[in-house]
Amino acid sequence: MYRKSAVRRDAGAGGPVSTLSRRYPARLLAVFAALWLALAIAPVFRQDWLLENMLVFIAVPILVATSGRLRFSDATYTCLFVFFALHALGAHYTYSLVPYDDWFRSLTGQSLNALLGFERNHYDRLVHFLYGLLITPAAVELFGHYARYPRSWAVLFPFLFMAAHSTIYELIEWGAALLFGGDLGQAYLGTQGDVWDAQKDMALAMSGSVLALMVLAVAGRLPVRRAP
Repeated sequence: MYRKSAVRRDAGAGGPVSTLSRRYPARLLAVFAALWLALAIAPVFRQDWLLENMLVFIAVPILVATSGRLRFSDATYTCLFVFFALHALGAHYTYSLVPYDDWFRSLTGQSLNALLGFERNHYDRLVHFLYGLLITPAAVELFGHYARYPRSWAVLFPFLFMAAHSTIYELIEWGAALLFGGDLGQAYLGTQGDVWDAQKDMALAMSGSVLALMVLAVAGRLPVRRAP
């Protein structure tokens, strides 16, 4: 699958990375940059857009800066790209206002919310679930590359990492809502009147992480270094 002449290794597969594969993350980054710039034009709520993009401003430079030491698999880079693209879309419209129902209606003539019995905009819930599903492969490869722990913990550590991240993010949202208040605080918090919104978001992220770990386990993609 990979060329023998390559010198770098894939954190997920443990094999050398081909010339084509070496260029893949850069190509994804270029596509994401173009998409992000397009969605940065006239967002619905500029202040909320700035808050939402703090994730991008921090995470993407870290991924670029560390790519020389830790090279994720192409599949994991694809997962990261999809998540950040969906996040950029949510930041542009403001998560609770992403018009997915209007898009679905224009294609089918029917309301997706009505078909599924939704009483709120569920784009934020979808992205919280996909956070667990799409970021967990990176967590698995990160721990598999650096950490040493018993094979029986191969699933536990990445799951706890994702659970902690989702919890911290909800605390950040709560703190931002208290700090900024008003329309900006409510837009960033995005509860849409649901008092259990934070708990549901965390549960969805953890559910997505569990599903990702199940898929990776079945596919034999849980790289683990045994404890010495």
